[in-house]
Amino acid sequence: MFGKLRNWMIESANIMFDDSKSDIRSLPKSVRLQILIVLSFVWSTVFSLYVFSLTTFIWGWAGVVMGHIGLIIATYITFKFFHKAKKDNKSVFETGNYNPAKIFIFFFLIFFIFIFTKGIDVLTRTQSYPVQYDGPDKTTLQRIKDFVK
Repeated sequence: MFGKLRNWMIESANIMFDDSKSDIRSLPKSVRLQILIVLSFVWSTVFSLYVFSLTTFIWGWAGVVMGHIGLIIATYITFKFFHKAKKDNKSVFETGNYNPAKIFIFFFLIFFIFIFTKGIDVLTRTQSYPVQYDGPDKTTLQRIKDFVK
């Protein structure tokens, strides 16, 4: 079961990121990345229009778009590292190649996971404020009358 799922995921990712299997392999890499990002904008907009209300649309849309772009870039970089590691077959600890980009990606992923879990925490809370608020003491009409006097 998991072997079939794993193979399906690898084949699906290879369609987008493997240069020899991609349907858009004749295009330059930068154009392929642009196509993936435009598709993420399109699907994020469709999802956001369906899920979020008008007042929360822009924040939901921005979060979904940033999540897609982060996922695309992280997946692309991960596949590149694995393909390079398969060719070189050397450990980073053996070569001493502590690339700043690798360190940045590690901390970016930690930061991204932190932000994602905080977002889930906010969405699952039933009461966001510890102090109950039952509304104003006077109605709007009473406040207008007091102001006019």
